[in-house]
Amino acid sequence: MGQLDGRVCIITGGGRGIGKGIARAFAKEGATLVLAARQLDHLNATAEEMRGHGAPAHVIQTDVTSEEQVINLFQRTLADHGELDILVNNSGVFDGGPVDELSLETWTKVINVNLTGVFLCTREAMKIMKAQGGGRIINIGSISSNMPRMNSAAYTATKHAIIGLTKSTALEGREYGISAGALHPGSVTLEWRAPENPDATLSTDDIAVAALAMAVMPPYANMLDATVLPIRQPFLGRG
Repeated sequence: MGQLDGRVCIITGGGRGIGKGIARAFAKEGATLVLAARQLDHLNATAEEMRGHGAPAHVIQTDVTSEEQVINLFQRTLADHGELDILVNNSGVFDGGPVDELSLETWTKVINVNLTGVFLCTREAMKIMKAQGGGRIINIGSISSNMPRMNSAAYTATKHAIIGLTKSTALEGREYGISAGALHPGSVTLEWRAPENPDATLSTDDIAVAALAMAVMPPYANMLDATVLPIRQPFLGRG
């Protein structure tokens, strides 16, 4: 018996990186996965891997900045599976530069994916979860929500905002049995980005351990805020 047997889980940004790591952890615990992202090739490859772990895995190509596509994602999930137990808001982008050189185009792109996309998915999930009497939302934040890095104003602003959105969601959801929590990863090795310091980085599977811990909390409990980072990463005391 898996800890997530019978649970229907949407994971945005589920085709690679942290989303793929979380999908793998959830698949091994018996979840039914709905993987959403823009890049269909990555989604299909990840879904095939998850099926190899014995998990039902479904693909819905989605741009989280599109209200129409987000609504479609949740409507199809409800139509196909009849419920939604867990939403992992993982889609995100990083782009930046010095504030005085940051274009409005770059700022808007980061805000739209990292914040508006999370809002749109949360809104649609809340509609389903309220009607069914419960559910869990896990937002993937960043240690930048607590301590910014140089030249990352747009990204840092969105991750600070994720904390506020998470708390508001948890507050509004609690009378309906809906929990919301934020998971803040430190340095993580990703397929498309070499780590700055290989001795101070985690794998996506390491982050997935924390996400799974949040997902399997009993329905009356919520892990509101969790930070996971390598011991050697210069976070405490950095500036």
